[in-house]
Amino acid sequence: MAVAALSWRCGQWRHGRGAFGAAWCHARGCSGQSKEHYKVLVLGGGSGGITMSARMKRKVGAKNVAVVEPSESHYYQPIWTLVGAGAKTVHSSGRPTANVVPSGVKWIKARVQEIDPDKNTVRTDNGKEISYQYLIVALGLQLHYENIKGLPEGFEHPKIGSNYSVQTVEKTWKALQNFKEGNAIFSFPNTPVKCAGAPQKIMYLSDAYFRKTGKRSNANIIYNTSLPVLFGIKKYAESLWEIVKTRDLTVNLRHNLTEVRADKQEAVFERLDSPGETVVFEYEMLHVTPPMGPPEVLKGNPLADQAGWLDLDKDTLQHKTYPNVFGIGDCTNLPTAKTAAAVAAQSSVLDRTISKVMKKDKPDKKYDGYTSCPLVTSYNTVILAEFDYNGQPLETFPIDQSKESRLMYHMKADLMPHLYWHGLLKGFWGGPGPYRKIMHLGMK
Repeated sequence: MAVAALSWRCGQWRHGRGAFGAAWCHARGCSGQSKEHYKVLVLGGGSGGITMSARMKRKVGAKNVAVVEPSESHYYQPIWTLVGAGAKTVHSSGRPTANVVPSGVKWIKARVQEIDPDKNTVRTDNGKEISYQYLIVALGLQLHYENIKGLPEGFEHPKIGSNYSVQTVEKTWKALQNFKEGNAIFSFPNTPVKCAGAPQKIMYLSDAYFRKTGKRSNANIIYNTSLPVLFGIKKYAESLWEIVKTRDLTVNLRHNLTEVRADKQEAVFERLDSPGETVVFEYEMLHVTPPMGPPEVLKGNPLADQAGWLDLDKDTLQHKTYPNVFGIGDCTNLPTAKTAAAVAAQSSVLDRTISKVMKKDKPDKKYDGYTSCPLVTSYNTVILAEFDYNGQPLETFPIDQSKESRLMYHMKADLMPHLYWHGLLKGFWGGPGPYRKIMHLGMK
């Protein structure tokens, strides 16, 4: 009788006091209708989600933060470029999710099924309903191999791989090793992608591998991209075109992969400037960059723009409609390249924005769109592209970063993974902004 009375009173209290009442009941372990409630709920346990979980733990205390993530493993995906070329192991790229979720922060091992920003609730695929005071959406993006006819089942055949998935990255290395002679083809899809340089990085590495193993004279290396340019930032594109020319690589612009006939070793591309017109390439090796899109749970949600991406203020990373909702990383509609470097720079701005909002102040720090793409051009050289929202170079080092550099390769291969695991994911690395000022004597 006493329990029933408590439960009824709790229901009345919650009904009358909203999120505060839910939190009061949750703290006292009320049964019945009570939800799990957190001051800060983070959706997604990728780089953005884990980084913000660590930062929020320091801000509001571990017990007030939860992260929703279904996967048992967390991967440092930028290194997959080197895994696909045999320079790193796939094992080195992963750690258990349990080891990267900040200690004391609640890990809700489930998939987000529904977000209701009007009620400040999230429902997961195991039926759990969670309420929040502040929500950080870091759900990443989705790979859509199935949008290419013949995939993903085509990966069961040899000679085809993709550095964008843990299931297929080692197949790239296998196809590279087993290459004898013919076409080595590399694709770039007609959608937004994460790390837009990666589809051509593996081309340069394959060229280097073929030269090292004496197979280059038997290889016809072809990069078919749906884009009208080789790279979006002119300064770096000019250097890359020079590499393409000197290494005798073929680049076909505005070619979009629509079908893979893995049994025949044929790849079908649509010529985007002549709709409906296709061209068939035979291949001895094929690297597929899949079409990508926003998380399913965001499509049609009030939080998303028309295309399905999280609709944020590009300066503050606060949601345009819901002031207690924020976002970071690949799931957002921020007009910059989707990279781990962008997540780092965004995390420090978002940390400051949330601090201000929690204090009922106006956000005062602006994200400039900083992102970085270390363009791996061989087994020991990198062109380090860094730029902002306006597509203007925003370089950290006082050198010409459009030139190939051995030092930058070691930074990409050896320093950056260390910085990722021990700096970014622990909420201590907010991008190179402060160091850039020092390097350029405060002039940039």
